[in-house]
Amino acid sequence: MAEATARKRDHGSDEFCTTPKRLKVDSEAESSGNEEELQSDTNILCGFKTTTVLKDSAREKAIFLHGKLDGQEAVVILQKTPITEDTVAEMLSDGSSRLTLEMRNDIYSTYQLQPPAHLNVIKATVVCPATAKHVKKYQGQESFLVEETGEDYRSITLPYIQGQSFSLQWVFNILEKIAEAERIVYEDPDPDVGFVLLPDFKWDQKQNHDLYLIAIVHQRGLKSLRDLTAAHLPLLQNICNKGKEAILQRYGVAANKLRIYFHYQPSYYHLHVHFSTLGSEAPGCGVERAHLLSDVLQNLRSDDLYYSRRSLCFPLRADSGLLAKFKQAEQLERRVSTETPPPTHPHTETSQGALND
Repeated sequence: MAEATARKRDHGSDEFCTTPKRLKVDSEAESSGNEEELQSDTNILCGFKTTTVLKDSAREKAIFLHGKLDGQEAVVILQKTPITEDTVAEMLSDGSSRLTLEMRNDIYSTYQLQPPAHLNVIKATVVCPATAKHVKKYQGQESFLVEETGEDYRSITLPYIQGQSFSLQWVFNILEKIAEAERIVYEDPDPDVGFVLLPDFKWDQKQNHDLYLIAIVHQRGLKSLRDLTAAHLPLLQNICNKGKEAILQRYGVAANKLRIYFHYQPSYYHLHVHFSTLGSEAPGCGVERAHLLSDVLQNLRSDDLYYSRRSLCFPLRADSGLLAKFKQAEQLERRVSTETPPPTHPHTETSQGALND
């Protein structure tokens, strides 16, 4: 059914008109930050006209669409929300759900369960106006694993980062309380070791087993792991200690149930730390991209310049500008291997998408 939908939407003649229960604007989009106005406009998708299906993930129960919203380029992500214990009780016990038999064989049977409308929710994430970079971000692509030495970072990756127009205004809006202030779970305002902790948009906050939060540092100028030295140990230890404590107090999730890590490469170049539960399948938590905070602390204690010297591996999509730079530098012959990319979660990374890593 998803493939049929994709083929139909590719003709660009269809229009979505729906009243979503949830409406989030991806934090990578440069918006005004007026969330009350956005959340009150529940008919916004009535003006969305699809031109292309960027990706259709049956595993994630999500579809990524590119089109026009009131004349502007837009990306819309539609995703089924998780089933929670509360919704299960209501769906199965009050008689308002419709059950249709599909197949029965001995002790096994399958059904189509149609829950009441208020339980059949689809989360809608809107990026508008969307740039060509947003469209590329959400489009399905083959991935390659790149091994980057410290010298590669300085001669290839860093110049590439510095030459791109990656906007961090949405990050600064959060840090300065211009936007999303009501979503902040915890803040240490110290300019050197402080941070804000808030839920990633990929977590719907209905249940804690897939908890996912982001700690964004107040200190500016730190782009990624590569910038960290032993001088940043107080900052990292503060995030570790106070982040765990805040999550325990707010959500009742103990530290030994948390995965705390960095992405490399990150999806945006302002230092941030991911907090997710061990049971969640957060995007980018695999070994090819995630670096545990506990390992980072230990490495920096043993070697002040560990992350400026060592080689780091990370996946790049086939259409990545950075991958093209590695090809131009003739570094791919010995440092790239192809891999089958796993299905990715919407950023909505997130993402925010975004905080959309």
